[in-house]
Amino acid sequence: MADSATLFLGADPDLAAVIARIGPCTLRGDDGQEPYDALLRAIAGQQLHGAAARKIFGRLCLLGAQESVDGPPPAPGRILSLSEESLRSCGLSGNKLLAMKGLAQARLDGLVPSRAEASVMTDEELIARLVTLRGIGRWTVEMLLMFTLNRPDVMPVDDFGVREGWRRIRKMDLLPKPKALKEETERFAPYRSTLAWYCWRVAEEGKKTAPNPLTS
Repeated sequence: MADSATLFLGADPDLAAVIARIGPCTLRGDDGQEPYDALLRAIAGQQLHGAAARKIFGRLCLLGAQESVDGPPPAPGRILSLSEESLRSCGLSGNKLLAMKGLAQARLDGLVPSRAEASVMTDEELIARLVTLRGIGRWTVEMLLMFTLNRPDVMPVDDFGVREGWRRIRKMDLLPKPKALKEETERFAPYRSTLAWYCWRVAEEGKKTAPNPLTS
């Protein structure tokens, strides 16, 4: 996907310069993870930095079938059977606890599809279905589409990093509004996931090169 995508995106002079500087896209999804597992991890990690999110999710996985921080998280039935005290001991807030219980019930009810079921649904069908769940917003589903389901044409226009990266690529003074960004990047379909990846990389470059007000 990335080779065809970079060739396609490279027809744009600004993006060609970015691709030449950063190199090939290394965006890869998880070929085996189930949507339920990915969403459970997403809920656990909301509003937390990486290390803290991993620690909490690892504690949750200890309550799963393999009782290992590296094992799968608890299955839906197991989540529903766990007490509030058990889940809170993982470091989960009340809102996250309720979101996880709701996700588990939705999986059992068939609202949350399996990976196989998701493969025959469009991006927008998945977004429309999953954002009805407590604690799951459009951005969360977009990350699921990109990093779990390997969808090639996702443009998370509400993401700050994507907007900042695009601002730098196009040398804009102000962050683009999500609606404007959506319109501006429609012509890069069907490879907007790769475009988003490059936007993130450019935004990261900006963080590294920004002057430090304490030393400059």
